[in-house]
Amino acid sequence: MNTEALLRDVRTRLRDGGLRGCLLVRDLDSGEELGIDPDTPLPSASLVKVPLALATLERVRCGEIDGATQLEVAPGRVTTPGPTGLSRFRHPSRIAIDDLIYLSTCLSDGTAADALFDLTPPDRVADMLQRAGVHGITVRHRTEQLFDTPVERFDTRQAHLAHALAIGAGTDGRGHRVPQLDGSLANTGSARAFVDLLQAVWRPAGIHEEVAGRLRDLMAHNVLRHRLAPDFSSDASRWSSKTGTLLNLRHEIGVVEHADGRSFAIAVLTESLVPAGVQPGADALMAEAARTLRDHLRQL
Repeated sequence: MNTEALLRDVRTRLRDGGLRGCLLVRDLDSGEELGIDPDTPLPSASLVKVPLALATLERVRCGEIDGATQLEVAPGRVTTPGPTGLSRFRHPSRIAIDDLIYLSTCLSDGTAADALFDLTPPDRVADMLQRAGVHGITVRHRTEQLFDTPVERFDTRQAHLAHALAIGAGTDGRGHRVPQLDGSLANTGSARAFVDLLQAVWRPAGIHEEVAGRLRDLMAHNVLRHRLAPDFSSDASRWSSKTGTLLNLRHEIGVVEHADGRSFAIAVLTESLVPAGVQPGADALMAEAARTLRDHLRQL
């Protein structure tokens, strides 16, 4: 199958499975890439925790903050399904900045992330991305807003109503009645922008190697491995990643490093058109689409 036909086929399979997908796969050394709508910006959900980790690690490296400094963190006390770590704690905790970076990046802990945002506000994170030469990712707000969506206002048996609102309340210009899904209000990024960020971390130029190395290690220890990891993890490859989930959004970005020395950066950003919270089929379809593009690119 030629490249054009393959991309049409992948797009059709995503659509038939109830997903609008924005994908990009790039060979980190040759620069060759394949994508589907890679320049379309979408709300980034928890993917914003990667730039946050990058900015915090850079400040630690420069001596602006000490990674061993312990902060008192208020409990998140979240009871709805999804959030992890400190977000579900009932009592205050004292945790070192280095460990907050781990919790935020590897467990996608929103309360840990907001403790880091208290140190490095969104505008400083965005500025650090620009100085690293990474463009197209906006960082406008903390993660606490991700805990206050329509899904938290419905009984768990009515979660489909929140997803129906997420699917149907958008505009052609990427506006939305749900602020966390409004492209002019939310943290956003495109598949290309996130692949550019991965490129900058795995092949450092504008990022210090010490910082890049720590971030690569954190992403290698991501504990959320239900989405793309099954298709990219093996004894002959290493998958390092970060997921992002919010209402009908399902994202994952990562790098697969093969034993033969080739490495591919992958970003899959999707919007589900199915009003349901639990969709393992959508996760599998995302992985299949990404693997198909990677396999084709690997053979070129």
